[in-house]
Amino acid sequence: MFRNIFSAASAPAQQTSTVYQQLRFATKKTGGSSRNGRDSIGRRLGMKKQQNEYVIPGNIIVRQRGTKFHPGENVGMGKDHTLFAMQPGYVRVYTDSRIKKDRRYIAVALDKDDNAFPRSEFDKRVRGFFLVDTNKIASEQRQQWDEYKASCTSAEQPN
Repeated sequence: MFRNIFSAASAPAQQTSTVYQQLRFATKKTGGSSRNGRDSIGRRLGMKKQQNEYVIPGNIIVRQRGTKFHPGENVGMGKDHTLFAMQPGYVRVYTDSRIKKDRRYIAVALDKDDNAFPRSEFDKRVRGFFLVDTNKIASEQRQQWDEYKASCTSAEQPN
């Protein structure tokens, strides 16, 4: 749309000129800002395995931000504070007031009846060799020893 703007009335009649000025109008009304629309999806944090539940190595026990739960025996911690099982066994949740009051720990007990947590630091550690075939290792060591003895005896005999 254009509007005509005439020169001032004080100017002489013969020098009158028309000046055109372009005006632009809004094609849409302005909308108010919305207070909604900022909700993000959940991060799926929390306990993934419960007390007395069986886990295998690599199973995630807890996903968390920060250390609400600390790793105990046979449990590892990832860089995002995720706790995971390092041995097959049963999940145990306990507190140890010797280290810090109300600090919760998660451990993996190798036996279902093992509830002796927290353990004394003077007790022997129970280790599980579930992923290692000890019979195969023993037979390989025997075979290597026999080969070594055979090579030693053949080196001593003159040709």
